[in-house]
Amino acid sequence: MPRAGEARFSFNKSDLQGQPASLYRMIFHTANIFEAVYKMRDTINCYYNMDNTLLYSVKHTVESGYDLTDKLSFSYYNEKSSVHSLRYTPTTKKIDTTLMVASGYVFDMLGATFLLRTIDRHKLQIGDVFLCTVITGKDLIGTSFRYQGQAIVERDQFKYRTHYYIIDIHDDAFSQSKASAELWIGDDDNYVPVKVRTKLKIGYAEVYLKSADHLKYSFECRVQVKK
Repeated sequence: MPRAGEARFSFNKSDLQGQPASLYRMIFHTANIFEAVYKMRDTINCYYNMDNTLLYSVKHTVESGYDLTDKLSFSYYNEKSSVHSLRYTPTTKKIDTTLMVASGYVFDMLGATFLLRTIDRHKLQIGDVFLCTVITGKDLIGTSFRYQGQAIVERDQFKYRTHYYIIDIHDDAFSQSKASAELWIGDDDNYVPVKVRTKLKIGYAEVYLKSADHLKYSFECRVQVKK
């Protein structure tokens, strides 16, 4: 299966409307082999308050000349979530609606991966399933993370001890509803994503950890391979 593109994740301090916040960002672009056939650029920014509650998300997509922006504003009351969804192109407003989720976790697609960083890794058991709802435009998409156990990821001169999840996303934008994506998260108290693999209709996108600094805890999941 050809590699469709490359992506970069980052997590840094920021601010939102003058208040301290955390910014979780993904930047994606298609690989050179696909540029002439289907050029794609994605940038997703997720803003969290200091309690790691998702407040705002903006996604900008350019696909073969098609320019689209999605903005999601999250609010919470009595364990219910309200999300204002605004989608537009440079010339047309596509969606302007508010969606209500009665209970459970609700995110945009990128924010859903952040959910796993809040789980106590010491209590994980193979077969555990974590459910959430993902907002895409005016749709509520059921998403589940199935824990598969521990795994080793090798990249360059390092080996990483990780926790491995299969992600099921029930949406036509992905090539299949089962095992639409895979996620490997470092097995230490930082719980940093080490590898992400997403299936697309034109191939797959694969992401590897490039660097990690200013971490709160020692980066114990990474071991340098002796030559």
